[in-house]
Amino acid sequence: MDPERLGRPSRRGATAALEAHIAVLRGEPLKAALANALREANGLGGQERRFTAMAVRELSRHQRLLDLAARLLGHTMGKVGLTEDQALVRYALWRRIFCGEGWTRIGPEVRLPGPVRPRTIKDDLLQRVVELPLPEAPMPESHAEKLATRYSFPNWLVLRLAQVYPEDVLEGLLAALDEEPSLHFRARPPGTRDAVLAALKEEGVNAEAVAAAPDAVRVTDSSHRVFETRVMKSGRLQVQDVGSQLISEMCRPAAGSMEGFTVADICAGAGGKTLALADFVGPKGKVVAGDRSRRRLAEARERVRHFSLRQVAFPHPLPLSDADVLLVDAPCSGTGSLAREPDQKWKLTAQEVARYQATQTELLDEVSRQAKPGALIVYATCSVMPEEDEAVVEAFLAKHPDFTLEPVEDVLGAERAALAAQGPYLKALPPKVPGGGFFAARLRRTGPGPG
Repeated sequence: MDPERLGRPSRRGATAALEAHIAVLRGEPLKAALANALREANGLGGQERRFTAMAVRELSRHQRLLDLAARLLGHTMGKVGLTEDQALVRYALWRRIFCGEGWTRIGPEVRLPGPVRPRTIKDDLLQRVVELPLPEAPMPESHAEKLATRYSFPNWLVLRLAQVYPEDVLEGLLAALDEEPSLHFRARPPGTRDAVLAALKEEGVNAEAVAAAPDAVRVTDSSHRVFETRVMKSGRLQVQDVGSQLISEMCRPAAGSMEGFTVADICAGAGGKTLALADFVGPKGKVVAGDRSRRRLAEARERVRHFSLRQVAFPHPLPLSDADVLLVDAPCSGTGSLAREPDQKWKLTAQEVARYQATQTELLDEVSRQAKPGALIVYATCSVMPEEDEAVVEAFLAKHPDFTLEPVEDVLGAERAALAAQGPYLKALPPKVPGGGFFAARLRRTGPGPG
């Protein structure tokens, strides 16, 4: 693992990471658990905080593989009594297998007293976990289960994905979702990416253009100096995944610009796409944004204020019948975002995916009833599950003959569609499109609107 990305290991950083992982194992979302652990570990330096954050994500990301290693060494997790003990064994194995460290480095981070209490395992057991030769693991017979083991995913999820993705696509997707994601940005205003890259270079930050999206930028060093640059502080960069940028782009017309459009961002969340849409419509356009989560919508309001975007409003209820474009970035399983939220793959179930599908279908039906003639509905998810993506759209079209599916190639062009489209749909899958996995469909109302 790249030491610069890892940060600086320390006993206090390890303690915070272990406390956060224990909270995750008890059901707390990783982001919240990490935030709480960092707050309680007051006084950690920046590099120690980076290490803590990386360690927490890695312990969930590689959980299956770490547990397999523990089992091969005679420490089946079901027999390791306390949650604190399980966390300690996983941490020691992660430092050994993924960081390449020995007991000389790992011991000071985990030795008694502490770093977490209560615990029943002693230092000599952890030392054996680190120093004993690791036996070769017997691999499952099926290719899908081999991939599930190698990349630490639940069997049911990989077996489902194996039904729809070719082997090479599936392995690339799982490998990408099993890695710490790179940091991507959107250059602002649209169309100024070259100038932004040149300005970053002048400030000593290494960055490059991403081919899949016209304004996407990837920072290629891991120092995080980009956040201290004049470019960032002047509002020329917005943190945004490449696939998320592509969803915003799906709201644009096949020809011409969105200047002066009215756009409804119906599931705005924290407002990442709201900002992009505001840039697209310009000062003469309008973006109305809403979300069921008051906390996330408050964050969106703050981001809009930060960027001084006067063309964005947050009315309730949203005036959907006035909108030229309606973005439905639907609640979903988040399977395309597992690199950023690796704890979710151990919490998700097939039953929960089915519940999301029902919610998505209801939401799309509800929005369609208010779309005016000629309006464009963009249905999107950050899921790679076909039942949340193509299946929802196909069922919707079967019930709504007054809507037509428009091919996303009309917006992307042939070259970028080869990277990020599958048939008429946006299907942004890593590693071809860096970052997370995203889906979108363009649904045009060609029949009468709401009566």
